[in-house]
This record gives sequence, C-alpha cells and structure tokens, in this order.
Amino acid sequence: MTFNLATILRESAKKAPDKILMHFADQSFSYAQVDEVSGRVASALLALGLRPGQTVAVELPNVPQFIVAYFGILKAGLVMLPLNPLLKGPEIAYHLADGDAAALITIDVFAEEALQGVAQVGELPTFVVRTVPGELPPGTRPFDELYQAPDTGEIAPTNADDTAVLLYTSGTTGRPKGAELTHFQMFMACTVAGDTFGFEPDDVMLVVLPLFHAFGLSSSLNTTIRFGATTVLIPRFDPNAVFDAIDRHRATLICGVPTMYIALTRADVGDRDVSSLRVGASGGASIPGEVIRAFEATFPGVVILEGYGLSETVAFATFNASAQERKVLSIGKPMWGVDLRIVDEADRPLPPGPDNVGEIIMRGHNVMKGYYKNPEATATAMKNGWFHTGDLAYADEDGFIFIVDRTKDLVIRGGFNVYPREIEEVLYAHEAVVEAAVIGKPDERLGEEVIAFVSIAPDARVTPEELIAYARERVAAYKYPREVHILPELPKGTTGKILKTELRPAVTRTPP
Repeated sequence: MTFNLATILRESAKKAPDKILMHFADQSFSYAQVDEVSGRVASALLALGLRPGQTVAVELPNVPQFIVAYFGILKAGLVMLPLNPLLKGPEIAYHLADGDAAALITIDVFAEEALQGVAQVGELPTFVVRTVPGELPPGTRPFDELYQAPDTGEIAPTNADDTAVLLYTSGTTGRPKGAELTHFQMFMACTVAGDTFGFEPDDVMLVVLPLFHAFGLSSSLNTTIRFGATTVLIPRFDPNAVFDAIDRHRATLICGVPTMYIALTRADVGDRDVSSLRVGASGGASIPGEVIRAFEATFPGVVILEGYGLSETVAFATFNASAQERKVLSIGKPMWGVDLRIVDEADRPLPPGPDNVGEIIMRGHNVMKGYYKNPEATATAMKNGWFHTGDLAYADEDGFIFIVDRTKDLVIRGGFNVYPREIEEVLYAHEAVVEAAVIGKPDERLGEEVIAFVSIAPDARVTPEELIAYARERVAAYKYPREVHILPELPKGTTGKILKTELRPAVTRTPP
C-alpha cells in the first residue's frame, strides 16, 4: 500500500483551496498557496540530487517556511528531521550525523550555530531563511531559491510504513535517539486526535508549541490541516501574543503545556476579547488540578482537557474527550486503536486502583517504527511487542488513567515510594506558589530525601519553612519536602516543560 502524509494537505486544498491555512503576523496563506509552494520546494529538493528516503534537517521556529519545507520534504518522498533552533553547534552536528542528513534548512538568526554543526560533519547543502536583508553566510543558499522550481503536482508514492519524520527524543537518559514516525502512523495520529477532539473546519488553532516537537507538529499542525481548519503561527510563547491572536483571529483551540496555562492565568488580558477560545489541550507534563481550576475560573467557557503521549507515539496515547466525561488529574482513556496496559515489573497487568501503580506500556498504530540505527535501544523499549514508556500510573474502575510519575523521577525515601507529582499538587494549592517541582536528593541514611523547588507570585511573601509546614500538614510524614528552594523561575525547555534535570545539581546546595 502506498500512502504519503502530504495527502492531508492536498485533500484539504482540493476541498477548499481559498480557505486560509495559516496566519502569521500580518500575512495569511491559503491552502492552495501552501500546496503549490510546497510542491515547488519538493521539485527543488529532488533537483539537488536528493533521493526518496534521504533526510532533510529543518531548524526553524514557527514560521511559514517551516510548513512549506515540511510538506515539500514529504511530497518529495524525503524524511523530515526537525531540529530545535536553540541547539548549539556540537548538538546540531550530532543530529546531522546520527540522522544521516543530506541537506539542512535553517534561519539567519540561528545560522551561526547551525553552520558550526555543519562544519563538524562536512559539506552539506544549506539553505537559509532570511528575516533581514544582508549577505548570507559563505557556502549557504537562500531558502527562496527552493521556490524557483516548477510545481509538478506530484506526491511521491511512499509506502505507508516508510519513515516520514525522524523525531529525536529529549535525551534525558543518554544521547537523543531518533524515533522513526511513519506516514500512516502520523496520519492516524492526527485523524484520531481530531475526531476525539471534536475538530471542526471552522476551528482556529493557535500553534504556539514549537513545531519541531511532536505535540506541536502532530496535535496542532497536522490535525488542523487534516480537518481543513486554520492555524495561527506564534514563533515564541508570550501571553500577550496569545491574547492578541485570540482576539484578532477568533481562535478557538490551543495546545499547550502546564506552564503556559499558568502564565496565561496570571497575565492581564486587558481589553482583548478572548471569548472565542473554547478548549485548551494540555500535555507534555502532568497538569496540576489547581492550574486547571484557576484557568477555567479566569476564562469562563474554556475547558482544559488533559492528554498523554510521547515523541515515540506522536504525542498521542490517551485523552479526556470532553468536559462532560473528563476526570481532573486524569490523562483520560486510551484513544482509538491504542492498546494500553498498566503492568508490574514482570509485565503482568495490574488491576484497577491507586494501590496498583505500574508502568504504562502500549501498542498500536501510534507507536514508532523504532529508533533509527539503534536496534539495541529499540529492543529495550519494545519488549515483547509492547512499547515501555517508563511512566508510572494506575487505572480506576472506569478505565481512566492517572499518571503518578516517571520511573526515573520516583523518590524512594526510607523504603517508601514518594511520587513527586503528589507533592507538587499540594504545593500548587498554596496561594503563593506559581510553579513547583519535586525531586530526590541522595541521603546516606534514607537513600533519598524529598526536595522541592518553587517559584512564587511577584507580590507573595512566603518562606521555605512555611511551605515545608504547609506540605507537612497535608501529606504523610515520609512524603513532605525537607528542603524547599525558592527560585525566581524554574528552568524550562523550549516547550515550557519544567526541566528537573537542571534542578538535580542544585540539591547539594545549602537550602536558603
């Protein structure tokens, strides 16, 4: 069977060619325009001598050229390797080499580091998106050059199981690994997600999550295009930019991570009309119940629906389908076609109940083909045909899944399991706390000690001792944090997810 993911663009363009696919700043582009220009890019890439199945790395923020390059690469039968524009030269070199990139598309504001990466792997055709007039770096070519080829209208007849996107994991356990996501897998992810989400052609999706991330690429962009709706590209998350976009374009949907919803709740809407927004999908990290309640109280009529997925599953596995069916703090139920289990250390299924915490494993159309050129890592993750996520959870009697924590984040204090999310929920309930993260600190006597990091509201006055006492009153004695560090802001990745890896070195410091 042949199938190419670019079909989602072609079919939506045939159905409504003049419909606006994306707004960006003061520009708007129709489905027909994006379909035609991406066809030109496909022809140009093939004219370079690239062969179907080769990889093209794209290091761009949320700009129109990302979408044009993405579908041009797919139409040519090539593989898209999205890169974080904030990567440094050595990191870029690693991804280019490990992913066997045959070309690179970058942007002038990040070109210096990109070219350092290219220099470490040898010559590579490099195209640069220009945001300001001026000379291009030596040895590079303007991205606009890719527009000069004719659009043949052809979409390469790739096999459904061919790799469409090579998406590298964050590398929290060793060096990043390239998850091979297929054309059919990504098509199913956006189709089932849109059906579950109740996507309508008149919806307007705020694309504020980075498109180099699975959540932004699949749940925000692919789903919007699959259902013929409209996107609003926002290059960098900023509450004012989000409010402006909702007001100007009557946006109805947003996909985000918990820290984004926290920031939106605390920001001043001013005189902007944000009443068009109806749903916020949350993922990337567990969203505290207090954040959901605060957001929905601040923006009446909007509901936060939490879901769950990983890069290896196209950010897609479970979801709370509606406000009527959801359970706050739950990641919902498995989505259509996803077979999910909670298992013990021997992979034996566990019965429902909060006392039966185990690892989430799954199989189905959403699970990657494997890790690129890494059969050992693939075999470890895909034991007995099931993808092992490393996430701990339990199911209730109704089939709703409740994430407890990552296996690696579990704190074992004196032989007792302490799940950081539970303690974080308690801290978030304190009126002064804006962000919270709990980790374990090595301890000679107990094995590990519970440590918390928080940021507080600008006008709040609270001491670490007061927060320790607050938690101590609300959880068992072995669970409450013995140290609380108050920081101006917790470290975050490009999606806004709190980075506990950057907090771990701080646990050896003397508490404030």
